[in-house]
Amino acid sequence: MNTTITPVGSLTAGEVREVLTAATSAPSLHNTQPWRFHCTPGAIELHADTSRALEAADPEHRELVLACGAALLNLRVAIRASGTVPDVRTLPEPGRPDLLATVRPAARRPATPAEQELAAAIPQRRTNRRPFHHDPVPAVLQASLRQAAETERGWLAVLDPPQRLVLCGLSRRAHQEQLDDPEFVAEWQRWTGRTGDVGEGVPARSGGPVPEPQDEFVLRDFGGSGARTRVTGKDFEPEPLICVLGSFQDSRHAQLQAGMAMQRVLLTATANGLASSFISQVVEVADTRRELRALIGGGLWPQIVLRVGYGSPVPATPRRPLEDVVTGELETNRSS
Repeated sequence: MNTTITPVGSLTAGEVREVLTAATSAPSLHNTQPWRFHCTPGAIELHADTSRALEAADPEHRELVLACGAALLNLRVAIRASGTVPDVRTLPEPGRPDLLATVRPAARRPATPAEQELAAAIPQRRTNRRPFHHDPVPAVLQASLRQAAETERGWLAVLDPPQRLVLCGLSRRAHQEQLDDPEFVAEWQRWTGRTGDVGEGVPARSGGPVPEPQDEFVLRDFGGSGARTRVTGKDFEPEPLICVLGSFQDSRHAQLQAGMAMQRVLLTATANGLASSFISQVVEVADTRRELRALIGGGLWPQIVLRVGYGSPVPATPRRPLEDVVTGELETNRSS
């Protein structure tokens, strides 16, 4: 199969392929990759692919929109690193709610070193479910993560010890409620613990050690090979940095913006040698998300909980080929 990609705006065909590859490197719940891109001669459109929604874990498609926001941030950063200024319109057509953004490559302007550094972090970012090292995250890096969220009109709260204790209880409650839901468990099992490279879902190699009762936070068991290396009864890890990232509202636009803020935080962490993963359960169950909102002040909307620290290298999760996620000016020619 030979794929021909044509230019979009001021981007060459090669640059279009590069920026789309960067966009699809974004994280998503269970690695569902719930996005589609449509290329025209002048713009790249980002669409939500609701056929890939997780109806048990994410019935309102909030995390789907977060994932698409992360993909949009990657697309913006990659276009900027190519020396082009992206002109972005979010939710441009109210009558087409799944059209989340249009990105038009505009003027040419050299990228700054900081912009290039952020783009270089895109292929290096991983969701690291394995234990982190003892080294704490320095205050200066914590400030950089907060600034990254604020750059995208989000906010990032680092939890103090009393707040962590409350979050621990909330995450356990949420985790158990989900495990008691047969539809959630069936959906989870369909997407995780996979063997072979099927281009989607969470492969077994990307899982962490099996959770144990003494762990501070309940991390989902993805059937990882790390289970073989854990000593029973030992703590999972020293205390990592626990952050709540969120938005000032909870509209579709705010969720898309929060996804961009989340991804800028993750890329900033990666560029500074930090690893990260998600504690998703607490924001997926309505009651615990409401209590988490009260914990951080009541006027803010928590969108995701991040676990950040220094980790060991982990493999990347697979991605679908561009042919599966791009339409329009992406043309596929099959050799006879």
